[in-house]
Amino acid sequence: MEAVSKQDQIQITLPDGAVRKYASGVTGLEIAGSISKSLAKSVIAIELDGELSDLSLPVTSDTSIRLIKRDDEEALGMIRHDCAHVMAEAVQTLFPGTQVTIGPAVDNGFYYDFARNEPFSSDDFEKIEKEMRKIVERGEAFIREVWRRAEAIQYFRDKGEMYKAELIEDLPEGEEIKIYKQGEWLDLCRGPHMPTTKHVGTAFKLMKVAGAYWRGDSNNAMLTRIYGTAWRNDKELKAYLTQLEEAEARDHRKLGREMNLFHMQSEAQGSVFWHPKGYTIYTELEAYVRRRLKDDGYDEVRTPQLMHSKFWEQSGHWQKYREDMFVVPDVVPNTEEGGKVFKEEPKDFLALKPMNCPAHVQIFNQGIKSYRDLPIRLSEFGCCHRNEAHGALHGLMRLRQFVQDDAHIFCREDQILEESVKFFKLVQAMYEDLGFKDYKITFETRPEMRIGSDELWDRAEEALENALKEMNFEYEVKEGDGAFYGPKVGFIILDAIGREWGCGTLQLDFNLPERLDANYIAEDGSKQRPVMLHRAALGALERFIGIMIESYGGKLPLWLAPVQCVVATITGEVDEYAKDVHQKLLAAGIRAELDLRNEKINYKVREHSLAKVPALFVVGAREAEEKTVAIRRLGSKAQNVVNLEEAIESLASEAKAPY
Repeated sequence: MEAVSKQDQIQITLPDGAVRKYASGVTGLEIAGSISKSLAKSVIAIELDGELSDLSLPVTSDTSIRLIKRDDEEALGMIRHDCAHVMAEAVQTLFPGTQVTIGPAVDNGFYYDFARNEPFSSDDFEKIEKEMRKIVERGEAFIREVWRRAEAIQYFRDKGEMYKAELIEDLPEGEEIKIYKQGEWLDLCRGPHMPTTKHVGTAFKLMKVAGAYWRGDSNNAMLTRIYGTAWRNDKELKAYLTQLEEAEARDHRKLGREMNLFHMQSEAQGSVFWHPKGYTIYTELEAYVRRRLKDDGYDEVRTPQLMHSKFWEQSGHWQKYREDMFVVPDVVPNTEEGGKVFKEEPKDFLALKPMNCPAHVQIFNQGIKSYRDLPIRLSEFGCCHRNEAHGALHGLMRLRQFVQDDAHIFCREDQILEESVKFFKLVQAMYEDLGFKDYKITFETRPEMRIGSDELWDRAEEALENALKEMNFEYEVKEGDGAFYGPKVGFIILDAIGREWGCGTLQLDFNLPERLDANYIAEDGSKQRPVMLHRAALGALERFIGIMIESYGGKLPLWLAPVQCVVATITGEVDEYAKDVHQKLLAAGIRAELDLRNEKINYKVREHSLAKVPALFVVGAREAEEKTVAIRRLGSKAQNVVNLEEAIESLASEAKAPY
């Protein structure tokens, strides 16, 4: 073998810090083979300075690498991406004339959009999956090629792939036109891919079809989108499908109907019609949060729904969120005609508030504040409006109108640590009260589009991270995911079936007080800007209720249950005793209902179980005579006969809110 000169050598740094020298142009597969034959067999990709790349591509400069195996977490995205290509080939094999458009990997799976005169349906899934398994079994190599732009456009036009040709035409000049082949089939793709289709495996399943406009524009043609999921092995696939089944059974929209909690309708897109039982949950949760905040030193306020656009321009929200805000032109009386006219100034608009921060600064700015007054903690159950796209709306989880347990802390810079730690402890206590003991924490740093100097961001990020370290929290750093005005800490709770929900947040902000001219008088008599801590423990109350309904499967803790107990009769002869039991429950502060219907007791039990009533007091002739009740708890077939006074006292104690 010819010796390699030092000029042709590159240095490869391995994850353990070891450095190896290779000839420039060495591939990831060759590097793996030089370490061990078994590694070369198991590796599927190479990570170069944090970026995934094909194993077959040459490495031509000094770099740090990681060799990715199929059982690594990073492999999931590649498995799904490659599976999308396999699905597209299967579809075009089975349904000639179908055009493929775009097919990315997404959370938990992948999709591909197809153009076909006759839309696909789920009835096609079985034969598509069968063809996909054949393609996987063939183990065709993924081969990357770079084509000339004109050549690629002409190729796809000749094939009748007009969507693909349009995509290439719209790519920036100078961008490489990368084509990936798998046997005879090929597609435009950025990559990377695993070595062969065999590496996809067979732990995949097609899930559903949906309509999708080309490039998301309703003026364009409607395509058929096929969704699928893919995993590293059958065990993971089965676990995911089981979770989906469980999630479907727990869907808060389904349970909301069964429990008569709320409804939504097209004439009020993204807004909730709370029914009496659902609003009971809402008010109980709100009262709990209010007690927590009051005892933690917050002063509750109420601010306007409509505010002049100048406040949002000053804060920076107008520039960033204008398209998501509901805006109305300001009007003035027309004294001559007795009506109203629009003002002529193009910026004279009112906006429904999408968040509460500028309004809270207006309260802080009323009157002179001293350094002795700080911290000032202002809380609000603030009703916010955001013009979410129709397709993004989802029950209680994504709304256009919602209420946050929002608050802003105005403090001195030397109080940041204390106030941040205080909030973290509050969040911990609240999540434990509400039954969420497992959660993750993220630390989200400065985004590309932001306001404020780098010096301010340095101070903000250091101060917020110091608070996380003070709590000894484990946290994941998410570079670039902070708010446009400051870094953020996020709390992501895990529900009963392992799903993650982002809820609590704390943002540290040096910028809005400056932009909205907030100040206080320092000890030396000078004017200083306060630091602003934006914080929410639960986030949107509607969404948190949806999360709780799903996590608990509708079986809410007794203190939150809209109906805590139903008194049900076995026979009409005991109606008077049942009425007495019902009145005593109400007197004890228990939300109770009375069921005197002429129905069999088993029918009543089934009906109240479906409505997720936690406790059923069944009374018959014997119970009436002995002044007892037969208690049936939700989810249990057991029946306990207990003295009435004892039963009420025990239930009342259990029904107390956790704080």
